[in-house]
Amino acid sequence: MRTGKRGLIAAAVTVVCAVTVLAAPGTAFASPSPTPTPTASPSPLPNKDLEAVRLKLDQLYREAAAATDAYNAAEEKAEKQSAEIVQLAKKIVEGQEKLDELKERAGAAARAQYRSGGLPDEAQLMLSDNPRQFLDGAGRVLQGQRATKALIGEMTRTQQDLELYAKDASAQWKKLEAGRKAKAAAQKKIEKQIAAAEKLESRLEKADKERLARLEEEAALKAQTAWLDTGVLDDVSGEATEAGKKAVKYATAQIGKPYGWGEEGPKAYDCSGLTSQAWASAGTAIPRTSQEQWKQLKRVDVEDMRPGDLIIYFKDASHVAMYIGDGAMVHAPRPNRTVTIAGAGSMPILAVVRPGA
Repeated sequence: MRTGKRGLIAAAVTVVCAVTVLAAPGTAFASPSPTPTPTASPSPLPNKDLEAVRLKLDQLYREAAAATDAYNAAEEKAEKQSAEIVQLAKKIVEGQEKLDELKERAGAAARAQYRSGGLPDEAQLMLSDNPRQFLDGAGRVLQGQRATKALIGEMTRTQQDLELYAKDASAQWKKLEAGRKAKAAAQKKIEKQIAAAEKLESRLEKADKERLARLEEEAALKAQTAWLDTGVLDDVSGEATEAGKKAVKYATAQIGKPYGWGEEGPKAYDCSGLTSQAWASAGTAIPRTSQEQWKQLKRVDVEDMRPGDLIIYFKDASHVAMYIGDGAMVHAPRPNRTVTIAGAGSMPILAVVRPGA
């Protein structure tokens, strides 16, 4: 572990301990007066300690966001695998019905041969009273033999297909089970990270929580100002397409709704749930997770972005928002927050991608 990270965690742990001490009830002292000595109000945390709390909370919620992406990816894979298993099951049923029919036809052919006595063609020719009639019949027999051979070949292929379908279905079941475990592990990590963040926040006094909120706003404003100062928006003049306008309209209509990990609306959203549903409302299907949106959608330069484009944040592509113009974006930030508008440069930008391109 790098020294900086170790120091940050140590500082956060120190803050937790300090907050625990500050939140403990005051000590009562004996007094000759019947009126008890009032306990002093807890002292506010120093700015540096509160900043350490802010950074630790940011780390916990970012880890929860990454785990949420893993959860969503596992869920999406499970849905696809389940659909494939259903299709394979249909093929197996259809293949078995076809095989049963072919077996019945083969049995009928075998019974017909048995009724003819099963004599070789030479013996039947010698015993026949009408050689010409026999030869005509022999031609039909030859055709029947060819048909029987084709029938046997079709039965073999159908049997092989059934074995392949069964093998594929078994493989998909194994993948589905692995995905279920990955989904459960991601859910456990999400809950752990969010619980740790909520526990840390719960130990803060009301005044410190208010100061913490201001620190978060100041950090976001500082990042946004630095981003704008680069002149990045000087050449941004792209206009939204009709689909982009619909997506923006949907996303901004969700402002005020709570964040919910794994949620795709209509009551709550996580970050990629909001962007994927917004574009779905515009008639364009896009990947469910922020990482897949980053991997699969067309990338565009920041200078070329237009309303409706998606902004992918952080090196691990763990967060996504929708650009709405004028340097602003709409997103579902994190647990205990609501869908809101913020500065597009308030977080580290990894890439800008364009649905429907």
